[in-house]
Amino acid sequence: MVATGQLIKVGVVGARGRMGQAVVQAVSDAPDCLLLAAVDQGEDLNLVNDCDVVVDFTTPDVVMSTLQHCITNGIHCVVGTTGFDETRIATLKTWLSAQPLVGVLVAPNFGIGAVLMMQFAQLAAPYFESVEIIELHHPDKVDAPSGTARHTAELISKIRTEQGIAVSPDSTTQELMGARGASIGDIRVHAVRARGLVAHQEVIFGGVGETLTIRHDSMDRTSFMPGVLLGVRKVAAYPGLTVGLDTYLN
Repeated sequence: MVATGQLIKVGVVGARGRMGQAVVQAVSDAPDCLLLAAVDQGEDLNLVNDCDVVVDFTTPDVVMSTLQHCITNGIHCVVGTTGFDETRIATLKTWLSAQPLVGVLVAPNFGIGAVLMMQFAQLAAPYFESVEIIELHHPDKVDAPSGTARHTAELISKIRTEQGIAVSPDSTTQELMGARGASIGDIRVHAVRARGLVAHQEVIFGGVGETLTIRHDSMDRTSFMPGVLLGVRKVAAYPGLTVGLDTYLN
């Protein structure tokens, strides 16, 4: 736990990536934070050992090594890297059980509007017969569907299952592979990749005679920084694993 009134010593891993650069700038500008380390691929992770919190925006194939190092050394982590399936979550919980005071936040999206979009989608989920998700990102993104779309689909699917809502109707019998998107739970998710996009998602609900579309757009990566800083400031107060920024927003 960081003492009240003290600067939060922050390390950024993936500091030369697009998101990493934005985090470095946001931390440097925050009056209650001190940027202690900016580390990128191939550099020594021991550079973050004196940090209170490490923010990770790397890639799915390297994030686990960052987390293992930080948890072992008692460093709280705020993670924006995607690719966390059930196996990785279970591994994280095992590491954290040996360090019960360490907090780790894994957030599929740090945009406050995106978090609210997911909450609104959960509210609407039981009331419509049909639901599908379209996510749109820049073509340099390595994973599809996005972590946000995957998390949104999981949340919606869980609520619909609990409420006994039937699977969305679909009479498709002939399909080019992938034309109907990926299935996450019982939700179809479609991924668009095009230059000029940053991060966008819409959840389309349909019922007899009406549709409801809930959409969030991030036009610049600075839109994620308030959420990142919220994570940095609060992660120490939430020991163990937290998935999703909504917990920190009550």
